Amino acid sequence: MRPVAAVREAADLVKFAHTAFALPFALIAAIAAANGLPPWPVLGWILLAMAGARTAAMAFNRLADQRVDAGNPRTAGRALPAGRVGRPFAWALVALGAAALGIATWRLNPLCLALAPVALAWVLAYSYSKRFTRLSHLWLGLGLGIAPVGAWLAVRGSFAVPPLVLAVAVTAWVAGFDVLYSLPDEPFDRAAGLHSLPARLGPGRAIAVARALHVVAAAGFAAFAWCMGGWGLWAGTAAAAVLLAWQHTLVGPGRLQRLNTAFFTANGVLALLMFALYLLDMMVRA
Repeated sequence: MRPVAAVREAADLVKFAHTAFALPFALIAAIAAANGLPPWPVLGWILLAMAGARTAAMAFNRLADQRVDAGNPRTAGRALPAGRVGRPFAWALVALGAAALGIATWRLNPLCLALAPVALAWVLAYSYSKRFTRLSHLWLGLGLGIAPVGAWLAVRGSFAVPPLVLAVAVTAWVAGFDVLYSLPDEPFDRAAGLHSLPARLGPGRAIAVARALHVVAAAGFAAFAWCMGGWGLWAGTAAAAVLLAWQHTLVGPGRLQRLNTAFFTANGVLALLMFALYLLDMMVRA
């Protein structure tokens, strides 16, 4: 495979664009922990740790789900089931991502290094969660929710309440939109014995759960704003609430035509807007 093609397939395999979901909240936590921009080396190691963990997790997920993806019309065109890349290529990405996480956390502080294997094990194990629990959406949510906690630890080296509050909010937010994203797979998941909420509860009740999770997420963002203060977080919380409500007007039982808008656009804008508003607030205050 040519280098350019390999990079393109690697980016597609790990869905690099989806980094926009978790990374902004890690950066929010890092800025909050430092009460401004963290030192550039610390910020760089945080970015490497995030990229490494996500690359390892996504590549491992594609390996674990290769047969499942091949049987699902929506995912059969992915790189592994379609045969555009082989399993050794995906395993190499897992190893590369894990190594990047290890190096970055080693350079940050001993607590980050000690917790890195726990975090990596959690995000890798998610790939099998849908096979045995309907809580797989929350499992994924927590996998992204630990990102702000990790970023806070990278800056301060100790736990605190605000990043844990933000982690709860991110967990509920991600779990809610993951429930919505799994709606088109309901018939396949039920036939394959996979435990997604739409397959277990039906679309209507699954959407109700997603709405409840997004109410928790909005409350969590507000609680984090209350903990840290500043107009940026409060403005971001208000924008997030609007975007969460908007995506639920786009999706409903039998109304999945605008699912990609609800999933990618609304949630990507939510994360990036919250980060941009908080960063602007901190720059004005500096």
